[in-house]
Amino acid sequence: MSDPGKSVELGTERSLGQLVASATAEMSALVHDEIALAKAELRQDAKRAGIGGAAISIAGVFALFSLPVLSFAAAYGIHNLGLGLAWSFLIVGVAYLVLAGLLSLLAVAKFKKVKPPEKSIASAKQTAAVLGTVKPHPRPVTDTSAAVARSSA
Repeated sequence: MSDPGKSVELGTERSLGQLVASATAEMSALVHDEIALAKAELRQDAKRAGIGGAAISIAGVFALFSLPVLSFAAAYGIHNLGLGLAWSFLIVGVAYLVLAGLLSLLAVAKFKKVKPPEKSIASAKQTAAVLGTVKPHPRPVTDTSAAVARSSA
């Protein structure tokens, strides 16, 4: 029943070295499996993000292509109310300019609120001040000429 090639038999205890080797091998296998799982999840998430990014890009292109059509529709709709065609297109154009102006004002207001990272700057200055007061440890000067003379003799 007992095979001399086997290191573990029923009823016998394994040595500490065998236990450590077994635990190390199992831990290594577990880590490798967890890394493989993480890679698989990241690949799946990257694929989903890529598909989502492509879909939103295509949607943006379609929205951009629809602007001229909607502009013409708005202008002709205003024209059907009784205004001349030129005035209808002018109203649509001015509406776009007003919208662009409002968005520009919003952007300028948001840009004015942008401030430098004061906490990071203060921390960097404090670190620089502390490092400026630190003196390097002097290294002992060795006489290289004596060592060269001994090795050549």
